[in-house]
Amino acid sequence: MFSAAIFDMDGLLIDSERATMNAWIGAAKHHGIDFHPSDYLPVIGQTAADSDWILMSRLGGQSAFHQVSERVSELLEMAPPDMRFPLKPGVLDLLSSLRTRGVPCAVASSSNLSDIRERLAAVGVLECFQALAGGDEVIKGKPDPAVYHLAAARLGMDPVRCLAFEDSENGALAASGAGSKVILVPDLNPPCAAIATRCFRILNSLHEALEHIPSWFASQGSA
Repeated sequence: MFSAAIFDMDGLLIDSERATMNAWIGAAKHHGIDFHPSDYLPVIGQTAADSDWILMSRLGGQSAFHQVSERVSELLEMAPPDMRFPLKPGVLDLLSSLRTRGVPCAVASSSNLSDIRERLAAVGVLECFQALAGGDEVIKGKPDPAVYHLAAARLGMDPVRCLAFEDSENGALAASGAGSKVILVPDLNPPCAAIATRCFRILNSLHEALEHIPSWFASQGSA
């Protein structure tokens, strides 16, 4: 059994990848630039700095990147904060089940720490996590395991005792590299065979995790 749970955020807890991808496509079109889902998918699971570098290369340079980025911000800000990146199916039930069993939870995300706090607070689940670790706090982002080591350390846990929930290949590699078993819930990108074989379980949604909680986590009392 595991003693703690560590979650990715974007594409797993909140439906942010799809909304962000569509905003980049729409913003690029606004500026007369052809930009497709295949241009955006490589940024999934990357740190903000690495994502910017990839997008810059796909958009044709720094000037175009900054113009499109400003438009992306405008498009995303049109939605109310609690609707901009809504919770993914099964999140509330899963977090409630873990809290009932007294299982400590953390977030290990490629997003900046300030964005993690803002996005989780907007959908009302920030208080469900005892620790947060962001991509801006580590030298190397996913697939490097540093952010998982940091999240586990802030929980006071060995990563081996943590079960990781991820949606991306880079995230799965980061978690397994830290020594954690990985539950993969693919979002926009299905995993390749090599990644799939490294996962503890692959699920269609977090709803499917609920029935396994008693066998995955020992009850530690009410949190």
